[in-house]
Amino acid sequence: MDIGEKLSRSVELSERITPVLQSRLQTATERFQERVQKATQGVQPAAAGWSAWPQYALDCAQRAVIFWDTLRQRGNNYLEHVQQGQPPVLHFKYEMVLDGRTLERPVNYALVRIIPPEGMNVDPLRRPYIIIDPRGGHGPGIGGFKDDSQVGVALRAGHPVYFVIFFRDPEAGQTLLDVCAAEREFVHKVRALHPESSKPAIVGNCQGGWAAMMLAAADPDETGPLVIVGAPMSYWGGAWREGEGDNPMRYAGGILGGTWLASLSADLGNGKFDGAHLVQNFEYLNPANTFIDKYYKVFANADSEPPRFLEFERWWGGYFLLNREEIEWITRNLFVGNKLWSGEVRAGPQGSGVFDLREIRSPIIMFASLGDNITPPQQAFNWVADVYGSTEEIKACGQVIVGLLQEEVGHLGIFVSGKVAQKEYTQIVSVMKSIEMLPPGLYGMEIHEREADGKTDYEVKFHEYRLEEVVARLNRHQRVDEKPFKAVAAVSEFNQRAYEIFAQPLVEAVSDEFSAGMMRRFHPLRAQRWALSDLNPWLWWLPGAAQVVKANRQALPADHVLRRAEASLVDLASATLEYHRALRDALAEAMFFHIYGNLFSLYIADRQSAAQPAVPADPRELPIVKETLASIDKGGKAEAFARIAYLVRRRGDVPLSRLEAGQQMIEDYEEFLPPLELDQWRRVLGEQEIIAAYQPDQAIATLPALLPRRKDREALLTLLDRLASDPRVRREGLTSEQRTMLERVRSALGGPARAGEAAAVH
Repeated sequence: MDIGEKLSRSVELSERITPVLQSRLQTATERFQERVQKATQGVQPAAAGWSAWPQYALDCAQRAVIFWDTLRQRGNNYLEHVQQGQPPVLHFKYEMVLDGRTLERPVNYALVRIIPPEGMNVDPLRRPYIIIDPRGGHGPGIGGFKDDSQVGVALRAGHPVYFVIFFRDPEAGQTLLDVCAAEREFVHKVRALHPESSKPAIVGNCQGGWAAMMLAAADPDETGPLVIVGAPMSYWGGAWREGEGDNPMRYAGGILGGTWLASLSADLGNGKFDGAHLVQNFEYLNPANTFIDKYYKVFANADSEPPRFLEFERWWGGYFLLNREEIEWITRNLFVGNKLWSGEVRAGPQGSGVFDLREIRSPIIMFASLGDNITPPQQAFNWVADVYGSTEEIKACGQVIVGLLQEEVGHLGIFVSGKVAQKEYTQIVSVMKSIEMLPPGLYGMEIHEREADGKTDYEVKFHEYRLEEVVARLNRHQRVDEKPFKAVAAVSEFNQRAYEIFAQPLVEAVSDEFSAGMMRRFHPLRAQRWALSDLNPWLWWLPGAAQVVKANRQALPADHVLRRAEASLVDLASATLEYHRALRDALAEAMFFHIYGNLFSLYIADRQSAAQPAVPADPRELPIVKETLASIDKGGKAEAFARIAYLVRRRGDVPLSRLEAGQQMIEDYEEFLPPLELDQWRRVLGEQEIIAAYQPDQAIATLPALLPRRKDREALLTLLDRLASDPRVRREGLTSEQRTMLERVRSALGGPARAGEAAAVH
């Protein structure tokens, strides 16, 4: 390509970036103006009169004392938590089951069993749950942070619950692959404790989500259904839409020059990376909340808010460490490299094999939120298209993937919100066994609320989608905006090597445990806690003053004119910081695409397009479809039953009631069905669906080839007759298309024609 064409690409890229930036800046300005107008509307402090000011001054001073005493308590809680070794902040009692520090390759992880609260019954024969919390700077416990949580929901449903915790300091030399191996041991231990139960369900939160996926890919025979919550599986994904800027963490790796800063931070920490750096990045995402909103909420509601604030800050202020090998593996392979889904990540300590997500045999439930700016739905869902490539490949692999999308809750809310626990998590747990009965494919889980007799009831349906449809809906630009991230990966690799050659030896030489400890102790997030604690002699008077204030509290109502004026001033300050954030994120996004979009266009685009094979427009041309259709006359009883099941099943949304009825009928007529495991059934169902969907006539005509023995054909016809008279089938009835298809199937198998209803297999 000549220089003229390259320059033309650059101009075209700028023409696409500039309108988006202008739109984002305009949106930010309009929202700022709206907030200013709303904050100042109707506020007239002078209308209160002079007589109200002394009352307000007293109320304000009392709230200030309670506020600062709350921060003092936060500091004391932090110091106490550190002295205790920063144990998990679980709301529930627990007991140690397996300590990862005792394994052959020790890690700072452990498996604990949640002890059910008094009066709550747990059935040891029910499916156990294993919850894996994220190790993204904080300590463990967010999955069981309160009664209405993932742990609480599973316990109330009668399931044994196990929790994967981790300790503050990593074991010497431990890697993420060692952690994965330890988590496999945890699953084996749970299986041994519940040998008669279904395979354990694995719940992975955020970083724990891709840890659960790696675990299931490495040991697919031991794990049950996976629930992946807010997990950034496809790190390059995001929404590049017109309007407000979003997903700022998506661009952080490129803006900071790649992975070398993580290595530098770990080297300055004497080989350990401080999780407080990650938490600080989260706080910078929303400076208005970090510096104003969350504190003003305590100040404005000083009589009621402190307990909730202190409870949350106990978890938020717990900072954990990672080995340099761990943070470098995460940043190189996941944050910047985006390699997990591609099968490039090695699956063992010696690098034997890779993590192939297609090896996962259990259903996968993905839970994400549109309001999440840390893990947007694109990062949670796009990996499916990268791993499978087409709807047909999902079916041929026998995989069931269910997506559940929340509309507005943020990243933390998806884990800690009581409303989310009562609705989404409760329904996920209640339908887990039914999800295993879904035919292979990609589904959206829909939860509809219904009010009856003053109580809220929920109706669950599953809508089947084509993968191509979902990807197009989530990614308005056909994922073109992900291409510059390839340039980020290349630049990151260059910077990493430069750092390792020129700077790392010097940094390691001047760093030791004393300097690393001082850096951690004086990190701004830690310092703001211990500085406002009983360690500070200047605060000796605060506890007593707070007690006096609470005993003589004279509170003004929140709707008092001066209280409203106060809230207005705070809202103006918050709006200003929010405006700053919006401008910062919009400019960072534009800078990212200008730099790395041009780098990709100039140096990588041509090689990429030449290397990538064209995707067939017709799914029939896909290799997986051709291979499956070639086996149309091969198989046995399982293939015949699965083929008929697809041919005669009812189309459209799948209500939970139908799945439950189908599950019960499978148990009732078990004697007629081949003895296959659920994952084997799903694979057979997926392959036969491809055959029946693309060649329905030949699929029917070749049924006798699958059942060459007359006894087998008669047994299948007997099953159809039994189902025809089943009241559960008659209750729902059959469509005319189902009746016609059943008669064709009976005719192909040599059975007599029937005028009455036949059975539909769901």
